[in-house]
Amino acid sequence: LRLQHISTSRHFSSVCPARLLAAMYVKIALLALAAATGADAFAATSGHMGLRSTSMQANNMSPASCDSAAVSRRSFFSKGAAAGVVTTGLVQSAFAATPTIDAPAPDFELPSNRDKNIGLKDLKGKWTVLYFYPGDFTSGCTIEAQNFEKNSKQIRDLGAEIVGVSVDSAEKHLDFAKKYGLSFPLLSDKGGKVSESYGTALKLGPIGTFSNRQTYLIDPSGNLKYVFTDVQSKIKVHAEEVVAKLSELTKA
Repeated sequence: LRLQHISTSRHFSSVCPARLLAAMYVKIALLALAAATGADAFAATSGHMGLRSTSMQANNMSPASCDSAAVSRRSFFSKGAAAGVVTTGLVQSAFAATPTIDAPAPDFELPSNRDKNIGLKDLKGKWTVLYFYPGDFTSGCTIEAQNFEKNSKQIRDLGAEIVGVSVDSAEKHLDFAKKYGLSFPLLSDKGGKVSESYGTALKLGPIGTFSNRQTYLIDPSGNLKYVFTDVQSKIKVHAEEVVAKLSELTKA
């Protein structure tokens, strides 16, 4: 794993402090990931969003590029750094403990793209496919959402509803759902409190909080029955995996 050296002498005065700090946070996160999984393994499972495609060249940043946004979530994803850290599902030590299977799922009530709050109480009586994802309009999340939509009839035929959750706003969810014709609700977990209660939140300092790509199957009584933690490596077939597992659980 090769990381760009950040000079603290000659170039320091020309580097925006906020961007320098953000770059350091990114590198710490990447080092943690490399230590846990090995950079080569990560590059193989993450495709075009692997470590090798990422370079935070802080010493080449000009003062003119220093704005109040520093490093946005969207740019972080598009450059590939966060996409690997928060979507591989491999760095479990960075997250809170996953809720206990066969115990009540953590309660929540969040704003949605349907102009109303949706909570766990509203979902009882049916199985729920509660899936957390990093962000609207990113490539992996678009693939995942479209595949859930493609399999939505099969999932509903099994007595289940699909519900997506990310830290994006309800307004952005509305745009995302309209663009891709999504028939299921998307919930806005700003601040990541619900993501944290489900063990998916990853906090990256000034860059913000993201939801790891994980999926939870909750039974009609509100009990957690199954958790998919390695969604990223199987993202193109994940919805089919969910259908298969739901079929198994509903027959049990």
